[in-house]
Amino acid sequence: MPSIDRRRFLQGAAGAATAIAVGGPFQGFTAMAANANGRDRQNTLRAVPDLRDGKVRLWLPERFQYRSFHDTDLPAGSFVTLDDGTRLPGRHDGMGAFPLANGNVMLVRNHEINGPVSAAFGAGAPYDNHAGSGTTSVEVTLHGEVVRSFTSLNGTQMNCSGGIMPWGSWVSCEETVNGPDVGPDFTNASNVTLEQRHGFIFEVPAGGQSNREPITAAGRFAHEAVAFDPREGVLYLTEDNFGFPSGFYRYVPSANPVRTGKLGNDGQLQMLAVVGRPNIHLEAAGVAGTTYDVEWVDIADPNPTFPYTPGLPAPTTNNDAISFVGNQGRALGAAHFSRLEGAVYDRGVVYWTSTQGGGVAETGPDTVGGYGNGHGQVWSFDPRAQQLRLVYQSPGPDVLDFPDNVTTSPRGTLILCEDNTNDNYLRGLTRKGELFDVALNRLVSITGADRSGDEFAGSTFSPGGETLFVNIQASRGITFAIWGPWGRIGV
Repeated sequence: MPSIDRRRFLQGAAGAATAIAVGGPFQGFTAMAANANGRDRQNTLRAVPDLRDGKVRLWLPERFQYRSFHDTDLPAGSFVTLDDGTRLPGRHDGMGAFPLANGNVMLVRNHEINGPVSAAFGAGAPYDNHAGSGTTSVEVTLHGEVVRSFTSLNGTQMNCSGGIMPWGSWVSCEETVNGPDVGPDFTNASNVTLEQRHGFIFEVPAGGQSNREPITAAGRFAHEAVAFDPREGVLYLTEDNFGFPSGFYRYVPSANPVRTGKLGNDGQLQMLAVVGRPNIHLEAAGVAGTTYDVEWVDIADPNPTFPYTPGLPAPTTNNDAISFVGNQGRALGAAHFSRLEGAVYDRGVVYWTSTQGGGVAETGPDTVGGYGNGHGQVWSFDPRAQQLRLVYQSPGPDVLDFPDNVTTSPRGTLILCEDNTNDNYLRGLTRKGELFDVALNRLVSITGADRSGDEFAGSTFSPGGETLFVNIQASRGITFAIWGPWGRIGV
């Protein structure tokens, strides 16, 4: 059984942390405003057959190839079975890639499954016997050939995205606050059968098993993703609170996790506010390149428990519970964002997406389905300067529509996963401010139904940058390994 190549992984993290000294934060993004009216590179995408079976599932640039695996679009009664006997669930979502000593890659992959279930999936004692989400871990070659796979976290709920930690762990995030102490969420399913409170983050060692212990000090809210700054030892967290304003958070552990090799559960959770602009509406349209000085407000009660009687519906509504932590920050002036989703740390800067940001400011009840009236923004934060910047704002759905998960290539290009109801693309955003197409979903189900509206999720490069691994997040999930001349197309 190959081991995680921790030395190689830590060296990569150190390089990302020190690269800032060469180029500086935001280097290359100064052209963003000038190039914000359309895609700048014209990478022609073409139908490419899947090396697994010859079917066309993606369109890619010339000289690119791919192989899919762990495809759950199967006939009734058929399943993908992992090496530990797990029936692989769908909803493949956020994912991290880790180097193995034998040259292969270990993927830790979320499964975003919501609502109470009769039994948790997978092997191992679950966090909650009646929650159906978690993570699976998969060893693959650089060309997407599966070597082994197993359950690494189970009994959680709605694990959306997460983040790679430089000591060799994946942090998986629950995008919910369901629990026996909270009323039904948007699905209207009763939470009475749940055994545990949800809305936390969990650490999953690459190649190993999570201890299933939530890091409660990092907050109970609709977590989406995390990005760790190894230089400061601080974890940054995004919130996707669909119908309400979302916040950007940081969790400051009492001891630097790079030294301890894990996230402690005794730190301080804080929320971003703009200096001199309390409760600024940053979900509204802005000008790319605009910067803001920030400060951080403490969250006094990051880990609430609401009163309830076991076996009876809880009196606290889901709307009240899911806004409880964020409302503490907003009472102290924290900024309003729209649906903060994917996050990544690169070259001393944290980047994240705002899925519906960039439109008319929210001033009343939600009218479009989700807080925010735009088609997406990309934000960045420089921890040393304590400065926030609007990096990119979509001018319309034909250019960039609802960016979600995000990762970076070794050259610093951002890869944005779209999550809309039409054609979904992977888009590239270079450090010169150029936006271009990387891939197009052309899935068709085994029944013949069009699946081009299924979202991309979980984009992550192999540690050497040779292969981009990415999921389609749907009830019938699938994972892809994509490789080719990345430098030629600006990735």
